[in-house]
Amino acid sequence: MATEKDLKHLSKFMSLVLRHRPEAIGLELDESGWADVSTLIAKMQDSGSAIDVELLNQIVATNAKKRFAFNDDSSKIRASQGHSVAVDLGFVPQQPPEMLFHGTAAQNRDAILAEGLKKGTRQHVHLSTDTETAKQVGSRHGRPIIFTVLSGQAHKDGYKFYQSENGVWLTDNVPAKYVAL
Repeated sequence: MATEKDLKHLSKFMSLVLRHRPEAIGLELDESGWADVSTLIAKMQDSGSAIDVELLNQIVATNAKKRFAFNDDSSKIRASQGHSVAVDLGFVPQQPPEMLFHGTAAQNRDAILAEGLKKGTRQHVHLSTDTETAKQVGSRHGRPIIFTVLSGQAHKDGYKFYQSENGVWLTDNVPAKYVAL
Protein backbone atom coordinates (compact mmCIF):
# COMPACT_ATOMS: atom_id res chain seq x y z
CA MET A 1 0.00 0.00 0.00
CA ALA A 2 1.43 3.36 -1.04
CA THR A 3 1.83 6.03 1.61
CA GLU A 4 0.90 9.68 1.18
CA LYS A 5 4.62 10.41 0.84
CA ASP A 6 4.93 7.79 -1.93
CA LEU A 7 1.98 9.30 -3.81
CA LYS A 8 3.44 12.80 -3.55
CA HIS A 9 6.84 11.62 -4.76
CA LEU A 10 5.33 9.76 -7.73
CA SER A 11 3.10 12.72 -8.59
CA LYS A 12 6.08 15.09 -8.62
CA PHE A 13 8.03 12.69 -10.81
CA MET A 14 5.07 12.41 -13.19
CA SER A 15 4.89 16.22 -13.33
CA LEU A 16 8.55 16.31 -14.28
CA VAL A 17 8.24 13.80 -17.13
CA LEU A 18 4.80 14.85 -18.41
CA ARG A 19 5.43 18.62 -18.23
CA HIS A 20 9.14 19.24 -18.57
CA ARG A 21 11.46 16.33 -19.28
CA PRO A 22 9.85 13.27 -20.88
CA GLU A 23 13.28 12.34 -22.24
CA ALA A 24 14.48 11.76 -18.65
CA ILE A 25 12.85 8.32 -18.84
CA GLY A 26 12.79 7.94 -22.63
CA LEU A 27 9.11 8.88 -22.89
CA GLU A 28 7.63 10.51 -25.98
CA LEU A 29 4.63 12.84 -25.81
CA ASP A 30 2.45 13.40 -28.85
CA GLU A 31 1.82 16.92 -30.16
CA SER A 32 -1.00 17.36 -27.64
CA GLY A 33 1.07 16.22 -24.67
CA TRP A 34 -0.43 12.73 -24.39
CA ALA A 35 1.63 9.69 -23.38
CA ASP A 36 0.55 6.08 -23.62
CA VAL A 37 -0.36 4.91 -20.09
CA SER A 38 1.29 1.50 -20.37
CA THR A 39 4.48 3.08 -21.76
CA LEU A 40 4.55 5.67 -18.95
CA ILE A 41 4.18 2.95 -16.32
CA ALA A 42 6.88 0.76 -17.90
CA LYS A 43 9.32 3.68 -18.27
CA MET A 44 8.68 4.83 -14.68
CA GLN A 45 9.22 1.28 -13.43
CA ASP A 46 12.45 1.03 -15.47
CA SER A 47 13.64 4.21 -13.76
CA GLY A 48 13.01 2.75 -10.30
CA SER A 49 9.49 4.01 -9.53
CA ALA A 50 7.16 1.48 -7.94
CA ILE A 51 3.99 2.23 -9.90
CA ASP A 52 1.21 0.24 -11.55
CA VAL A 53 -2.15 1.06 -13.17
CA GLU A 54 -3.98 1.06 -9.83
CA LEU A 55 -1.51 3.48 -8.28
CA LEU A 56 -1.55 5.71 -11.37
CA ASN A 57 -5.35 5.86 -11.20
CA GLN A 58 -5.13 6.77 -7.51
CA ILE A 59 -2.64 9.59 -8.22
CA VAL A 60 -4.82 11.06 -10.98
CA ALA A 61 -8.05 10.74 -8.94
CA THR A 62 -6.69 12.14 -5.68
CA ASN A 63 -4.38 14.92 -6.87
CA ALA A 64 -5.87 18.03 -5.27
CA LYS A 65 -4.78 20.26 -8.14
CA LYS A 66 -5.99 17.82 -10.82
CA ARG A 67 -2.58 18.05 -12.49
CA PHE A 68 -3.20 15.03 -14.74
CA ALA A 69 -5.96 13.88 -17.07
CA PHE A 70 -6.76 10.68 -18.92
CA ASN A 71 -8.24 10.57 -22.40
CA ASP A 72 -11.75 9.14 -22.86
CA ASP A 73 -10.71 5.47 -22.66
CA SER A 74 -7.89 6.03 -20.11
CA SER A 75 -5.29 4.68 -22.52
CA LYS A 76 -3.40 7.99 -22.54
CA ILE A 77 -2.44 10.52 -19.89
CA ARG A 78 -1.13 14.07 -19.91
CA ALA A 79 -0.43 16.97 -17.59
CA SER A 80 -3.32 19.44 -17.52
CA GLN A 81 -1.04 22.46 -17.96
CA GLY A 82 2.33 23.85 -16.93
CA HIS A 83 4.41 22.41 -19.74
CA SER A 84 7.83 23.78 -20.61
CA VAL A 85 7.97 21.41 -23.60
CA ALA A 86 6.03 22.43 -26.69
CA VAL A 87 2.58 20.82 -26.75
CA ASP A 88 -0.79 21.94 -28.07
CA LEU A 89 -3.34 21.32 -25.34
CA GLY A 90 -6.19 22.38 -27.62
CA PHE A 91 -7.44 25.17 -25.37
CA VAL A 92 -10.09 27.46 -26.82
CA PRO A 93 -10.05 31.14 -25.80
CA GLN A 94 -12.68 31.98 -23.18
CA GLN A 95 -13.92 35.07 -21.41
CA PRO A 96 -12.28 35.12 -17.98
CA PRO A 97 -13.74 36.49 -14.74
CA GLU A 98 -13.23 40.23 -14.24
CA MET A 99 -10.39 39.55 -11.81
CA LEU A 100 -7.95 36.69 -11.43
CA PHE A 101 -5.00 36.27 -9.09
CA HIS A 102 -1.35 35.36 -9.41
CA GLY A 103 0.78 34.22 -6.49
CA THR A 104 4.54 34.44 -6.52
CA ALA A 105 7.47 35.13 -4.21
CA ALA A 106 7.74 38.64 -2.79
CA GLN A 107 11.15 39.15 -4.41
CA ASN A 108 9.41 39.21 -7.84
CA ARG A 109 7.26 42.22 -6.88
CA ASP A 110 9.19 45.05 -8.55
CA ALA A 111 9.85 43.16 -11.79
CA ILE A 112 6.19 42.22 -12.16
CA LEU A 113 4.96 45.74 -11.42
CA ALA A 114 7.38 47.06 -14.06
CA GLU A 115 7.14 44.34 -16.72
CA GLY A 116 3.92 42.46 -16.02
CA LEU A 117 3.54 38.69 -15.81
CA LYS A 118 5.59 36.63 -18.24
CA LYS A 119 5.36 32.92 -18.94
CA GLY A 120 9.11 32.35 -18.65
CA THR A 121 9.97 28.78 -19.61
CA ARG A 122 6.35 27.62 -19.45
CA GLN A 123 3.75 27.84 -22.18
CA HIS A 124 1.46 30.16 -20.21
CA VAL A 125 1.11 32.42 -17.20
CA HIS A 126 -1.00 30.62 -14.56
CA LEU A 127 -3.82 32.48 -12.81
CA SER A 128 -6.21 31.51 -10.02
CA THR A 129 -9.83 32.44 -9.35
CA ASP A 130 -9.17 32.87 -5.61
CA THR A 131 -6.49 34.42 -3.44
CA GLU A 132 -6.01 31.33 -1.27
CA THR A 133 -4.86 29.22 -4.24
CA ALA A 134 -2.62 32.07 -5.43
CA LYS A 135 -1.12 32.30 -1.93
CA GLN A 136 -0.38 28.56 -1.89
CA VAL A 137 1.32 28.81 -5.28
CA GLY A 138 3.36 31.83 -4.20
CA SER A 139 4.46 30.24 -0.94
CA ARG A 140 6.29 27.49 -2.85
CA HIS A 141 8.92 30.07 -3.79
CA GLY A 142 9.33 32.02 -0.54
CA ARG A 143 7.24 34.65 1.21
CA PRO A 144 4.14 34.92 -1.01
CA ILE A 145 2.71 38.01 -2.61
CA ILE A 146 -0.63 38.07 -4.45
CA PHE A 147 -1.25 40.15 -7.55
CA THR A 148 -4.72 40.99 -8.80
CA VAL A 149 -5.02 40.66 -12.56
CA LEU A 150 -7.61 42.80 -14.33
CA SER A 151 -8.39 39.92 -16.66
CA GLY A 152 -11.79 41.21 -17.77
CA GLN A 153 -10.27 44.44 -19.07
CA ALA A 154 -7.29 42.62 -20.61
CA HIS A 155 -9.72 40.32 -22.42
CA LYS A 156 -11.72 43.31 -23.70
CA ASP A 157 -8.43 44.76 -24.95
CA GLY A 158 -7.70 41.64 -27.00
CA TYR A 159 -5.66 39.37 -24.74
CA LYS A 160 -6.64 35.70 -24.88
CA PHE A 161 -7.39 33.61 -21.82
CA TYR A 162 -7.87 29.85 -21.58
CA GLN A 163 -9.10 27.58 -18.83
CA SER A 164 -7.50 24.18 -18.33
CA GLU A 165 -9.45 21.08 -17.35
CA ASN A 166 -8.52 21.60 -13.71
CA GLY A 167 -9.79 25.19 -13.57
CA VAL A 168 -6.48 27.06 -13.85
CA TRP A 169 -6.70 30.16 -16.04
CA LEU A 170 -3.91 30.60 -18.56
CA THR A 171 -2.69 33.42 -20.80
CA ASP A 172 0.45 34.20 -22.75
CA ASN A 173 1.38 37.30 -20.76
CA VAL A 174 -0.18 40.05 -18.66
CA PRO A 175 1.17 43.56 -19.27
CA ALA A 176 1.92 45.60 -16.14
CA LYS A 177 -1.08 47.90 -16.66
CA TYR A 178 -3.41 44.95 -15.86
CA VAL A 179 -1.53 43.92 -12.69
CA ALA A 180 -2.09 45.42 -9.23
CA LEU A 181 -1.25 44.59 -5.63
